[in-house]
Amino acid sequence: MSSWQHVFTKSKQILHKSKRRRANSLKGFISLVVVGMSLSVAIAACSGVNGGNSASDNPSASPVAAGNNKQDVEVTLVSFAVTKAAHDAIIPKFVEKWKKEHNQNVVFKQSYGGSGSQTRAVIDGLEADIVHLALGSDVEKIEKAGLIEPGWEKELPENAIVSKTVAALVTRPGNPKNIKNWSDLAKDNVKLITADPKTSGIARWNFLALWNAVIKTGGGEDKAREFVTKVYSNVPILTKDAREATEVFAKQGQGDALINYENEIILAKQKGEKVEYIVPDVNISIDNPIAVVDKNVDKHGTREVAEAFVKYLFTPEAQKEFAKLGFRPLKEAAAQDKELKTLADKYPKVSNLGTVEDYGGWSQVQKKFFEDGGIFDEIQAKIKR
Repeated sequence: MSSWQHVFTKSKQILHKSKRRRANSLKGFISLVVVGMSLSVAIAACSGVNGGNSASDNPSASPVAAGNNKQDVEVTLVSFAVTKAAHDAIIPKFVEKWKKEHNQNVVFKQSYGGSGSQTRAVIDGLEADIVHLALGSDVEKIEKAGLIEPGWEKELPENAIVSKTVAALVTRPGNPKNIKNWSDLAKDNVKLITADPKTSGIARWNFLALWNAVIKTGGGEDKAREFVTKVYSNVPILTKDAREATEVFAKQGQGDALINYENEIILAKQKGEKVEYIVPDVNISIDNPIAVVDKNVDKHGTREVAEAFVKYLFTPEAQKEFAKLGFRPLKEAAAQDKELKTLADKYPKVSNLGTVEDYGGWSQVQKKFFEDGGIFDEIQAKIKR
């Protein structure tokens, strides 16, 4: 990279960070002056006698060189496992669009796994440019580690929630225990399979769905605690993660019901699996956020393409791919596209839908329910297995 290109890239980063952090006017003015002076010096140097990296000598190095391919750019996407099929369908569409508009090839490196383990990997050094995770609290952890600038959720539509689903109850063929709603999970003769909220992000959504079922129907916290305690008394084993819970239910034959993401069940049915399930009318919106990892995109020089990809995921074109694989389309995107609205209308109606924000957001939910000594630990202490 030539010296003036290096300064130009750095200046863009400074301007962006200045905007993100909302620096005071004096600091912002000084930054702009320094950037302007640096650019002037660099451009003057590049136009001198020894300007070996000028556009005429090395056209491929110039971002404005007409008729030449820009250097390929590599972007690393780190996401939770259930989004893989959707991203596999969306990424080629974005790559083609970017190539057409910018004459540049984009190569995506992808990593999928449990949301919590992916979060730890990014904090520990996996240099993700973009993270798409199961919980807002996971993105907040990366923010607290200094990799994402505060305010990330306000820079995108839908508060940065790019995919969403609801909780569903999987039953045995024919539904022999006649499970129709959350309340049926508290019956003495019903055994439920779910993962441990202490180790599984999906299981935290499951817990919140149970708690929400009481609160949204007029019950207070005492009633919610009583109901959730009874349900978890009917859980013979708390698995480490959702995948293990599914294996215990489907392959080992344990339990009468399994709580799972609706999109996971739809995807399984698309693959030919026979699954019977119910989507309770009182439910929780399982919202999955996305964010650009500021420190890494600035280090890699990938901010422009990373931000473009993230914004593309909110378009009707991308949301159709999420919808085809079981995720519920975002309202704003569905309102813009008839085909997407048709896909959205096919999902079972949920008349009473709660959100994590109803309970103070993930930082408060995590502290109240799932940290050591929280409500979940108190409930477990009362249960004898």
